[in-house]
Amino acid sequence: MNITVQSIRFDADRRLIKFIQKRANKLDQFFDHIIDGECYLKLENVEDEANKVMEFKLNIPGNQLFAKGQAKSFEEAADLAIESLRRQINKHKTKTRAKASNHKEWLVSTSESFA
Repeated sequence: MNITVQSIRFDADRRLIKFIQKRANKLDQFFDHIIDGECYLKLENVEDEANKVMEFKLNIPGNQLFAKGQAKSFEEAADLAIESLRRQINKHKTKTRAKASNHKEWLVSTSESFA
C-alpha cells in the first residue's frame, strides 16, 4: 500500500515515517483492496501536552475512510488513528457483505418466481 506522509510546518523524522508506514501496512490484513493512504502530521498550538495530531485518509474502492488521532506523541496518535481505521474497515466489510448477501437472496427469489 502506498502511503503519503506530509508533515505540516515541521520536518518529520525518517523513523516516524517508517513507523507510520509499518502500522498502516497492517491494515492490509483486514482489507486487501486498499488503494492508497494520505497521512498529515500537525503540531497544534495548545497548552495541553497532547498537541500532536495525525489525520489519515484511506482510499478504498467506492469509499474514503478518515481518522484523526491526537496524543502526546505522534506514535500514540498514529496508533489511535489506525485503530479507528481498522474498526471502520471492519464495519465497511460487514455492510458490503450484507448488501451482497441480500442481492444474492433477491436473485434467487426472482429466478424462482420465473421458473
